[in-house]
Amino acid sequence: MKCMKSLSIPFLLNVAMFGVVGVVGFVFDAGVLYALKGTIGLYPAKLVSFIVAVFVTWLLNRMLTFKKSPSGMNLRREFSQYFLLMIAGGVVNYLAFWISTTFSHTVLAYPVIGVAIGSLCGMVFNYTSAKLFVFKKTGA
Repeated sequence: MKCMKSLSIPFLLNVAMFGVVGVVGFVFDAGVLYALKGTIGLYPAKLVSFIVAVFVTWLLNRMLTFKKSPSGMNLRREFSQYFLLMIAGGVVNYLAFWISTTFSHTVLAYPVIGVAIGSLCGMVFNYTSAKLFVFKKTGA
């Protein structure tokens, strides 16, 4: 019964919004990756695209997903904490990308598939860490 309470409509809507923001982040991630991979190489391009995606998702999550749960921090500190937590999720993301492109010729030929795999693998960690450590209701 306690498990069912945690799956409330507001919680599911919050997760859905996080997913929508994640899709926007994915578009930026993939777009920057494809824009840079020919010039700086696939893996360095993925690092740059990840940083861009983190910045975009921070902005959108603070305005949409977690607008009812402000961090109470100044913007610089909030972004710094968000970014550091997303690095851990980024390690999961990048590792899944690396494994998929290393062991699948298809994914290597179409790296956007690896971007999707990495994004999905990092999503659970990213949502949980953002919800627990950055965007938590203050004074509640």
